[in-house]
Amino acid sequence: MNKDNVVREKSFEFALKIIDLYKYLCDDKKEYVLSKQVLRSGTSIGANIEEALAPLNIMEPVVQIF
Repeated sequence: MNKDNVVREKSFEFALKIIDLYKYLCDDKKEYVLSKQVLRSGTSIGANIEEALAPLNIMEPVVQIF
C-alpha cells in the first residue's frame, strides 16, 4: 500500500473496521439488512477514492509513458 497517500490509507483501515462491524452484526446480533447496507456504504468510500485517484481517461497513462 502506498504510504504517501494518507486518505487512501485511512479509508482502507476504515473499510477493515466496517467489515468487522458487518461480521459482528451478522453473527452476534443476527441483523442482516442493516449490516449489508453498512458494508456497502462503508466500503464504497475506498472505491470512490480509488476512482478519484485513477487516471482521468484511458489515454493519460499512454501519454505519461512518452
